Amino acid sequence: MPRAILCILDSVGIGGAPDADHYGDVGSNTFGHIVEWAAAGRADRPGLRTGPLRVPNLDALGIGAASKLATGALPPGLSAHPRGGRFGVGREVSRGKDTPSGHWEIAGVPVPFDWGYFPQSEPAFPPHLIADLIERANLPGVLGNKHASGTDIIAAMGEEHIRTGKPICYTSIDSVFQIAAHETHFGLERLYEVCQIAFELTAPMMIGRVIARPFVGEDATSFKRTGNRRDFAIAPPEPTLLDRNQAAGNQVYAIGKISDIYAGHGVTHKIKGTGIPQLFGKTLDAMEMAADRALIITNFVDFDSEYGHRRDVPGYAAALELFDSRLPELISKLRADDLLVLTADHGNDPTWTGTDHTREQVPILLFSPSLSQGELGIRSTFADIGESIARWLGLQPGRHGKSFL
Repeated sequence: MPRAILCILDSVGIGGAPDADHYGDVGSNTFGHIVEWAAAGRADRPGLRTGPLRVPNLDALGIGAASKLATGALPPGLSAHPRGGRFGVGREVSRGKDTPSGHWEIAGVPVPFDWGYFPQSEPAFPPHLIADLIERANLPGVLGNKHASGTDIIAAMGEEHIRTGKPICYTSIDSVFQIAAHETHFGLERLYEVCQIAFELTAPMMIGRVIARPFVGEDATSFKRTGNRRDFAIAPPEPTLLDRNQAAGNQVYAIGKISDIYAGHGVTHKIKGTGIPQLFGKTLDAMEMAADRALIITNFVDFDSEYGHRRDVPGYAAALELFDSRLPELISKLRADDLLVLTADHGNDPTWTGTDHTREQVPILLFSPSLSQGELGIRSTFADIGESIARWLGLQPGRHGKSFL
C-alpha cells in the first residue's frame, strides 16, 4: 500500500516568481546564486567549504533541470537531464512569502486572505498591543519593539533581558510577532505562556504566527538559540492534505515545526527535532514506523533560519551538501510504492539584500521505485503538490490544485 514522504527544504527557492517585483525580489535566486557563488571559488571566511557545490543526488533527481525550467539558465556544473524521478517548478498563488502561506498551499489550501504586518518604523508594534501584553502576562515591560534579526537582537539585548526580566519582542517583513527569552532565567514554560497571550492578542490582526525564541548563555558572546522554538499559528481556513489523510483513518507524521505551522490540525504523530542530521534521522525513523497510506512531512528549517536569514552563503552551501549526502539513506528505505517529494515553501537568497524571505519559485522533485522519469512542467500553484500526494494515497481530490500524477 502506498505511503508519501514530503520533505520541505525550507527556503530553497530556484528563482524569482513572476510577481517578484511586488516584493522587491526581482533577480533573487536562492539555489542558483549559491551554486554560482561556489563555482566562483569564493571563500570570504577561512576554514569554510570551498569548490563547486556538490549535490549529486539532488541533481540526479532534477534540481538543476528544475532550476533551468524556472529561470531559463542551468546553474553551473549541474545537469539538465535528471537520471531518476520527475521534476518541475511550483509557483505560489497565495499572497506574501511567509512560511504558513507556502506550507498551507503545498498541502492543498492557498491562503485566501491578506496577512497582517507590522510597519518598519520604530516602535513597530501598536501601543495598545504592548500595553495589553504587559498587563495580561504580568510583565515588567518589553525590549526591542522593532524589526530585527533574531540573533542580532538577542546579542544586543540578551544581557539586559536577563537583568530586567523583560522579554525581547521583535518582528520582520513577514507576518510574525517574535518573543525571545532565556530558557532558565526567564523560563521556557513562562515564555510559552507569554507567547500564547500574544497570539490571542495578535490573531484579530491576522498576524500569522507568534514565535517563541528561547536561548541560553550568559552574555553576548555565548548566547545561542535552542531547539525549543514553538510557533503559535493561525489555523488553515479549510482542511489541508493532513486533515484529509487523518480523516481517512491514516497516519500523519509531522516532523520538526510542521505541527506548529498547521496549528496541530491533521497530525497524528508530532515529532520535534532540530538540525538537519536529527531531522533526517527522525524522518528515517518515521519511515520505519509508518503504516500503509501514511503521510510523513518534515520541515528542514536550518536552510532558512540558520543560513538564509543570516545571509550565510557558505553555511547554506554546506547545509545543502549535508542534506544531499543523506538522500541515499532515505531512498534506500523507500518501499516499492512509496513516493518521495522534495520541495520548498519560498526563497531566502543568502546573497540578497536584507534578512528576509524572497518571493521565488520552488523545485518539485519526485521519486518512487514505481514512478517513471519525466517533466512536470511549471505548476501554477503549490496546491498541485498536495493534490498529487492525495491521489497517490487514494484520497478524494480537493478544491484547489490539480494532480500531476
